[in-house]
Amino acid sequence: MSTMRMLLNDLVPAARDQLLRQARQVRFAADTRIFREEEHADRFWIIESGRVELNKHVPGPGPALVDTLVAGDLLGCSWMIPPYQWLFGATATTEVHALEFDGRTLRGLCAQDISIGEAVSAAVAAAQERRLLA
Repeated sequence: MSTMRMLLNDLVPAARDQLLRQARQVRFAADTRIFREEEHADRFWIIESGRVELNKHVPGPGPALVDTLVAGDLLGCSWMIPPYQWLFGATATTEVHALEFDGRTLRGLCAQDISIGEAVSAAVAAAQERRLLA
């Protein structure tokens, strides 16, 4: 099940609407570097269309591919866990359309509404598990 469906299906309609009110539509052109490893992590995205490659710097000829994300996947987990720094880099390999969420605002919303906090935490944990397996 995609992160988007998992996250939204786990919420009652009022909480789902409250979460989606925090989102804004964004677009990344192909070959756009969305974020770099170790930069400040202050947001996350749910990909609606397109492809994003996650990579990790390793010694040698270039970054190692960690995972490829597509529609329904969550991009960015580091906004949720101090010290709020990206563990990976991310590059749009095609044009990407996504819902963008501000990390600080969403952390506050999660603290206020336990149902949103639990759903977001489960979605982030699922995304992290997928990346560990990759």
